[in-house]
Amino acid sequence: MKRFSLFVLTCMIILCYSCKHEIKVKYPVARKVDSADNYFGTRVPDPYRWLENDTSTETAEWVKAENVVTSGYLAQIPFREKIREKLTKMWNYPRYGVPFRQGPYYFYFKNDGLQNQSVMYYKTGIDGEPRVLLDPNKLSADGTIALAGTSVSHDGKYIAYSLAGSGSDWNEIQVLEIASGKKLMDTLKWVKFSGMSWQGNGFYYSRYDEPRKGMELSKKNENHKVFYHKVGTSQKDDRLIYQNPKYPLRNYGASTTEDEKFLILYESESTSGTAMYYRDLTKKEAPFKLLAEGFEYEYGVVDNIENKLLVVTNYKSPKKKLILMDPEKPSPDNWKTIIPEREDVLESVDLCGQVLLSTYMQNAVSKAYIYNMEGKFLHEMSLPGLGTLAGFNSKKGDSIAFFGYTSFTFPLTVYKFNVTKNTSEVYTRPETGINPDDFEVKQVSFLSKDKTPVRMFIVHRKDIVLNGKNPTLLYGYGGFNVSLTPSFSISRLLFMQSGGVYAVPNIRGGGEYGEEWHKAGIKEKKQNVFDDFIAAAEYLFKEKYTSPEKLAIMGGSNGGLLIGAVMTQRPDLMKVAIPQVGVMDMLRYHRFTIGWAWASDYGTSETKEGFSYLFKYSPLQNIKDGVNYPATLAFTADHDDRVVPAHTFKFMATLQEKNRGQNPILVRIDSKAGHGAGKPLSKSIDEATDLWSFVFYQLEMKP
Repeated sequence: MKRFSLFVLTCMIILCYSCKHEIKVKYPVARKVDSADNYFGTRVPDPYRWLENDTSTETAEWVKAENVVTSGYLAQIPFREKIREKLTKMWNYPRYGVPFRQGPYYFYFKNDGLQNQSVMYYKTGIDGEPRVLLDPNKLSADGTIALAGTSVSHDGKYIAYSLAGSGSDWNEIQVLEIASGKKLMDTLKWVKFSGMSWQGNGFYYSRYDEPRKGMELSKKNENHKVFYHKVGTSQKDDRLIYQNPKYPLRNYGASTTEDEKFLILYESESTSGTAMYYRDLTKKEAPFKLLAEGFEYEYGVVDNIENKLLVVTNYKSPKKKLILMDPEKPSPDNWKTIIPEREDVLESVDLCGQVLLSTYMQNAVSKAYIYNMEGKFLHEMSLPGLGTLAGFNSKKGDSIAFFGYTSFTFPLTVYKFNVTKNTSEVYTRPETGINPDDFEVKQVSFLSKDKTPVRMFIVHRKDIVLNGKNPTLLYGYGGFNVSLTPSFSISRLLFMQSGGVYAVPNIRGGGEYGEEWHKAGIKEKKQNVFDDFIAAAEYLFKEKYTSPEKLAIMGGSNGGLLIGAVMTQRPDLMKVAIPQVGVMDMLRYHRFTIGWAWASDYGTSETKEGFSYLFKYSPLQNIKDGVNYPATLAFTADHDDRVVPAHTFKFMATLQEKNRGQNPILVRIDSKAGHGAGKPLSKSIDEATDLWSFVFYQLEMKP
């Protein structure tokens, strides 16, 4: 009898542990105001517009109250600390970046394991002794000051580096003398969307005028300008190189060729399409001359070959080609095609020795081909498995190129490639303790709503059974010509180790199949993106990977828009929705910071046609009263000046108001963080802990 009672008690304990108990949620009450806009005769209410004021006391109180609710909910998940411990342990392994040479030095980044920010090292020659050059961990106690970019002078004497605080897009540029390690007086402020390109004893960079106090993170960014800064001087003495006050909503960036002979100026008014100009730096006060008109096509100079320019372009070639352009005769009629457009998408071309190293994308997987300088195909490089190539880092006169390669189940591995011998060897390989052979990585194809074929990566443990009961995470983006290729995430592996299936469809709007694939998912065709994603979920159901009760969907930025649109169009499709830093108010997105530049993909509500299609899918305006929406955990941050947090604030306040089901509707608002770049590891672990705790709990998984 005692034995039987003990058996029953044990079963009850197991049952209680495996069953999800309901956690009660009481949301903060958000004030509603009588605010509305009239779009071509349609009145659109916006009762939570006051949440757009990111510096108001009322908004701060709402943020605080929402975080209290979310933290309280997550704290009640019984295995949350177990997940944190596991993630911290998994993340603790050394990670290396791809080395590059400038002057006599080789530079690379390394993280020992749990450092908040990776450290920049340098050494003299490939086999030299590594020395620390820049350690951003010493710049702030909490790791929230990050290196946003670096640029070494061509002679290796100086490094200019940009710092970003709390994840903001605003940067501050400083300068270091490399040999002595001495930090110089140079401090350049209000820099945004800028490179640093050297010529002589200084460099070119781009900046905006100083914004009005209190408007730094929300004001529309206008009047981008290019300056030249001479090392050792004050920013007020910087020379204005280019501005165009006639077009305040355009961006400008300048770069020099390796020999500093040409200055290339790029002009853009959106996220795709550029105009291109050049200045001959060997001629004093030479004017800028137009090389290519904008903004229908894209152009990128690889380098110069004596007096001509090697340019990658999609001009009348949606999958791109490499051409040689004479800047004195820049008309397309005078171009010489070096590498013609082919079936695969050309991503980049690098010079090494006397060959061209070309990186292509074939069905969202990297391929590498080597050509001679005249464009004759020599051979294909051997790459390991379905993965993504990062690099090459090489120079015209060198025989060595470094590149990185990664996939879903192994982190970035750095290779050293000898161009002369055509051989590759592993340079650095991180040890994670994870065996890639335990997992299966495959590509499948399915038909979207309009019968368009779409490919999808699926990754999972080899021992899972296709019974329709596997917890599954469907991740997507679908916009701005961005390609989702195989990538490594240590936190995502926790999900897969615990029996989760990870799926990534290459939906329209991305760049996986060239510009035509991108344009098939923009403006009035944006619904194709959502239809592709929905079809991906239905494929996973049909093939018995999972079911709606076991499906979580996730995406960030434009991918956050994707999640917002899909969860409002098909709330029955998933159990969990994770929109991260999403664009949720499609009628007003262009009014904040750099939002106006997204109009090439979205269109705007300022035209009748734009309003018509945006209003049909804008997540904020399509939340319906009385619907049972999926369990939602939205992510945003107080310093996100890319997609301002007001998008998420208004979306979640409305969703909490109108949802009529029992699923939790929560928002996690991080502090001293932005759109994602530069986030310290401690914050990444905190965020991943909350993300996976919520997903595991809702999908009834055991970590």
